[in-house]
Amino acid sequence: MKANNPAVWFEIYVSDINRAKKFYEQVFDLKLSDLPTPSDLQGEMKMLAFPSEMEQHGASGALVEMKGFEAGGNSTIVYFYSADCAVEEERIEQAGGKVLQNKFPIGEYGFCSVVMDTEGNTIGFNSMN
Repeated sequence: MKANNPAVWFEIYVSDINRAKKFYEQVFDLKLSDLPTPSDLQGEMKMLAFPSEMEQHGASGALVEMKGFEAGGNSTIVYFYSADCAVEEERIEQAGGKVLQNKFPIGEYGFCSVVMDTEGNTIGFNSMN
């Protein structure tokens, strides 16, 4: 059986997991939860998961702080669902991030905003309104 959405996981690498946790929880008004660290990576990795239902189609993911993997400077952008991009966009600077591109139309696919988190990662929001 072919999955509707082949993307099943994402990781956003961070330098300071506590600072990143505060940013994402504040911007999205949610709580991240601890993920168990594999035994061979104890002391090398910390992970916090976004809320998800693993049985449903669509990507899930986590914030990851791991030695040897630096935050920022990558070319991957994760776009998060939003009812209205402007809502999360308004929370960015107060949470310590930076708005790179205010909400803009993308035709039949709605609207996007592009921002930078506290760790230097570029992320986006996508909404139909």
